Amino acid sequence: MKPLLLLLALLLPLQAALPSPTDAAKERLETAINEVMAVASRSSGDRELAEDLRPVLLKYISFDVLTRRAVGPGWSKFTEAQKQEVVQMFTTLTIRTYSSKITPGERPVIEIKNATNPAPGRVEINTSVLYQGKRTAVVYRMEEAEGWRITDIVIEGVSMILNYRTQFDAQFKKGGADAVLRALTQTLNKPQ
Repeated sequence: MKPLLLLLALLLPLQAALPSPTDAAKERLETAINEVMAVASRSSGDRELAEDLRPVLLKYISFDVLTRRAVGPGWSKFTEAQKQEVVQMFTTLTIRTYSSKITPGERPVIEIKNATNPAPGRVEINTSVLYQGKRTAVVYRMEEAEGWRITDIVIEGVSMILNYRTQFDAQFKKGGADAVLRALTQTLNKPQ
C-alpha cells in the first residue's frame, strides 16, 4: 500500500502542473489570432490577404470537420473524390469569406473571455470582438483531436456550420452531391 501512496504523492504535483483543456484551447486560439493579425498587418490587399492567410488558417481550423458537419447527413452519399473536392472548395470559400471581413492594417480588439468544456475533448471559448466601432460576440468551438483546432464559429448566436448546412441541405435535396459541388463552384466563380 505504501508504494501506491508514494506514487500518488509524486503524480499529484505533475497533474496540477498540466494545463486544463480550457487553458490549452484558449492559448491555442490566442496564438491563432496573433498569427492572423500579424499576416493581416503585412498584407497589401484583399486578394493577397486570402492567399497569405491560407497556411495560417489551415493550421488552426479543421476544414475537414467543418465541411463534413456543414454538409450534414448528405455527407455519406458523397464519393471519396467528391468529399475531397467539397472540402477543398469549402476551405477556399471560408478563407475568402473570412479574409474579406478583415481590412489590412486594421487590428480588431479581441477579448478572450470565459471558456467551457461541454464534453471531453471539446472547448467553447467566448470572445468579444470590437472592430470598426462594432462589438460582436464570437464563440469558437474547438476540439482536441487535432491539437485544439477550430471546428465551428458562432457569431452573434449563429453557427457557421448550421448556416451552411441549411444551404447545402437544400442543394443536396435538389440534386445530391453534384448539386452541392455546382453551387460551390458558382459561388467561387463569382467576381469578388
